[in-house]
Amino acid sequence: MNILVIDVGGTHVKLQATHHEQRVEFDSGPTMTPRRLVATVKRLTKSWKVDAISIGYPGAVLHGRIASEPHHLAQGWVGFDFRKAFGKRVRIINDAAMQALGSYRGKRMLFLGLGTGLGSALVINGIVEPMELAHLPYKKGRTYEEYVGIEALKEHGKKKWRKSVATVIATLTSALDVDYVVLGGGNARLMKELPTFVRLGRNDNAFTGGYRMWTPAYTRQMA
Repeated sequence: MNILVIDVGGTHVKLQATHHEQRVEFDSGPTMTPRRLVATVKRLTKSWKVDAISIGYPGAVLHGRIASEPHHLAQGWVGFDFRKAFGKRVRIINDAAMQALGSYRGKRMLFLGLGTGLGSALVINGIVEPMELAHLPYKKGRTYEEYVGIEALKEHGKKKWRKSVATVIATLTSALDVDYVVLGGGNARLMKELPTFVRLGRNDNAFTGGYRMWTPAYTRQMA
């Protein structure tokens, strides 16, 4: 099966397919609607053979359907019919959950995506549980994302941001009782010293997760 993976972020959209190793990227941001996404993807992949599509979406996804509008993109995503728009089989998952699925190496894993915002997911014994921790209250009337998202990095600088990330990792690890943590997202590379139970993810993991969404094991999980 030729699978196209679409990793939708608040700043960029990244594309890769099983038969096309070169990755394609284009800007997203607050003007990105689902119709514009589909039109751009079709234009950039018009010569690719595609049988099925995996989409990592930066927001809540429930039972394979988008459940809330994104915080960093335009509106209109809830209820949008990607299968009809693409004319292909489509599976949608939270973007952090897709990267978590590709990062998983057994036991109980917490994935935290440090990008435009904060993505989060648990994988327990192979079962992916997307989470929406970013906008939960954290402290001083602010959310987790307001401490470790890109705006916090710009406002407070790397040193203070790193300290906030380390504190959030410790808090969530203790609360969720996980064996290890994987840090993904474009800003994860800015971390210097990490505990032994924390490792940096690879950018390719999101695409590995997208491919795994069409394996029999994930299909059974969706049933």
